[in-house]
Amino acid sequence: MADVSSDYIASSTVFASDGNNSANAATSSDPKNVQDLTNYVQLILQQMQDKFQEMSDKITGRMDEMAKRIDDLEKNIATIMTDAGLDNIE
Repeated sequence: MADVSSDYIASSTVFASDGNNSANAATSSDPKNVQDLTNYVQLILQQMQDKFQEMSDKITGRMDEMAKRIDDLEKNIATIMTDAGLDNIE
């Protein structure tokens, strides 16, 4: 994947970000041979993987934060129950 040319990066960025002119972008960035097609597909797949990883990292971070907040809430409830003398009730 290291052989992806900068013009494919630029054309794929235009193609991905410009929904209204997608036909023009598609014709201007059409690969001309098998190697170009391979590089183009690898670039698109890498971009998809990067987006997926970014979303996955965000979700994991949010889950970790939520777990921390739940732990804090449980500690606060336990403290309140102890202060109220309800800690031995089951």
